[in-house]
Amino acid sequence: MSQLLPLAIAFLGSLLLSYLSSPLAKAVAVRFRLVDRPASRRETVLKPRLGGLAMYLAFTVAILVTVLVAPERPSAELLKVAGLLLGATTVLIMGIVDDRYELGPLSQLLVQLAAATIAVLSGIRITQVPNPFGEPTVNSMFQFPEVLAVAFTLFWIVGAMNAINFIDGLDGLAAGIAAIAAITLFVHSFGLSQYSIALLPLALAGSALGFLPHNFSPAKITMGTSGAVFLGYTLSTISVIGGTKAATLLLVLGIPIIDAAWIIGRRLITRRSPFQADRAHIHHRLMEMGLSQRQIVLLLYSLCAAFGTLAIVLSTRLMKLYAIAGMVVLVGAVLAIIAQKKFGRIS
Repeated sequence: MSQLLPLAIAFLGSLLLSYLSSPLAKAVAVRFRLVDRPASRRETVLKPRLGGLAMYLAFTVAILVTVLVAPERPSAELLKVAGLLLGATTVLIMGIVDDRYELGPLSQLLVQLAAATIAVLSGIRITQVPNPFGEPTVNSMFQFPEVLAVAFTLFWIVGAMNAINFIDGLDGLAAGIAAIAAITLFVHSFGLSQYSIALLPLALAGSALGFLPHNFSPAKITMGTSGAVFLGYTLSTISVIGGTKAATLLLVLGIPIIDAAWIIGRRLITRRSPFQADRAHIHHRLMEMGLSQRQIVLLLYSLCAAFGTLAIVLSTRLMKLYAIAGMVVLVGAVLAIIAQKKFGRIS
């Protein structure tokens, strides 16, 4: 029972607070002109884009409350949670400023690196990864030197933020995928009896699901850059706290990650900036094929949930490695096939 109360507070509290605060975030966004520009001349309704603030507040309040009622945490874990919240605050502020004034790619990248550095300084580091070809013991881990551990962690966190930001192109898409990823991380942590760690993804899942009714097509409010980078930052850091669960997050976020890598690669090959917007993302391609927004979102939800289930049920590291390799080949082949169509750039 002592384990269930903090879990219930983390999920239900963040769910309710996110749902109730989203209309308030919408009002603030309208007041301060944080709105999406119409995608075409036919669209006249400007969508407020401050949903990230509602999710952040819900997640932060839920975590702070559970710190008070949850079983006692080690001081090192509390430091990591503090780093998580401070870094999340940093990227949220950057995202809000970008939603209002449209920061340049370099400015965003520097703030993202600063937030990732906060996480690293608080002890959130990928210091080792399992050897998929070895026995599941301590001796079967690949140990990273300090410099490599820091560099890999920074890359992991910044990469996740941009992967979620890239996939945030349709109503409800990024929030739903983030919720699926958070639930998967919760199940993984709970299965390892890491109850205090499991509170973190559960609170994040609640905040994303509470926001989703306002964000699902047709959306009344979007999450904006603030929401996308907040979700990416929080997911990536949570996956490292309490032991690296990179394979689990890679499987459930495989489609956004592969899509982001594909897009960046194509832009570099064609000698364009990797930050230049276009309509070549997987969800744009599916729309060109005639699928509706809801159909695309539900399809990608289903695929991410399927990969997340694989991450939970596969019993060995080697099987997870095979699953990741198979996903890369499958998604890459699909992207290559549908990329034969021509897509226009966003002006």
